[in-house]
Amino acid sequence: MNSRLRNGLIAAGLGGLVLWAYWTVVRDMAERWSDDPQYSHGYLVPLFSAFLLWYRRQEIRDAVLTPSWWGVALAAAGISLWAAGTYLFLSWFSAISLLLCLAGLAVVVGGWPMLRWSWQPILFLGFMAPLPYRFQTALGGALQQLATKMSTYILQVFGVAAISEGNVILINDVRIGIVEACSGLGMLVTFFALSAAVALLMRDSERWLRLVIVVSAAPVAVFANVARISVTGYLYSISQEHLAKVVFHDVAGWLMMPLAVVMLLAEIHVLKRLVIDRPANGDGSSPSVWIPGLKRGTTPSSVAARKRAKRR
Repeated sequence: MNSRLRNGLIAAGLGGLVLWAYWTVVRDMAERWSDDPQYSHGYLVPLFSAFLLWYRRQEIRDAVLTPSWWGVALAAAGISLWAAGTYLFLSWFSAISLLLCLAGLAVVVGGWPMLRWSWQPILFLGFMAPLPYRFQTALGGALQQLATKMSTYILQVFGVAAISEGNVILINDVRIGIVEACSGLGMLVTFFALSAAVALLMRDSERWLRLVIVVSAAPVAVFANVARISVTGYLYSISQEHLAKVVFHDVAGWLMMPLAVVMLLAEIHVLKRLVIDRPANGDGSSPSVWIPGLKRGTTPSSVAARKRAKRR
């Protein structure tokens, strides 16, 4: 039997076994995706991970796959984490332990080359696991306070008589309560997954650029939520209460994600204008980075080296 076909059958069999063992964990996560709008993106996470494996298929096509027993150690670590999560009633541990088991499965079937091919799709599956309750509560409270203060400040800049009291914005006789559902946590979690997906697809870009895109998900999501609250507060200030309620609960909810996506695309465009990737050198070495304003063939490191030589 062809070795790749054999490895594929073994992987399918072991994968089915892992899915059977984690069926209750996956079922609980799926129920959370259905009941909690903050994690409704969970349905798309496994689909994107599968697409990412196919997208990176060239990396594994010519690789020499050698099964390794080190995968058993990774699977054992995953099982231990699952047991700890079950004992401590921490469902997040049980969900994350699935990633370790999948990584162990990859090493058992194809060794480290298969893990290098699949580790990013496996890690991306972490976005389908709901956050721990305590962490979610603490983060949601901090986001509520931040959204309240920033929205109040923006309204004041535009001449609206707004005052914040706790997580409530007072505008004339209107009280806008920034409750937990309005903290922007769902937007933050979803946009982190989206930003990570975009960064994973930008394989030819510099690592720092991809990292910046992922990290910037937090301020972009916060700004989109603040824009939603600020627009609502302004409509209340001009006595458009009915329109404000429609915007706050319906229209803005649909527009927040497109607004965040537009901001992400604008950020990528600006960053690529600031730093431009040059093609690989003829000797096969890694590409250098060209910053506008420098002569072709020079890099920031070469300029610094010349300055040091002159000082000597």
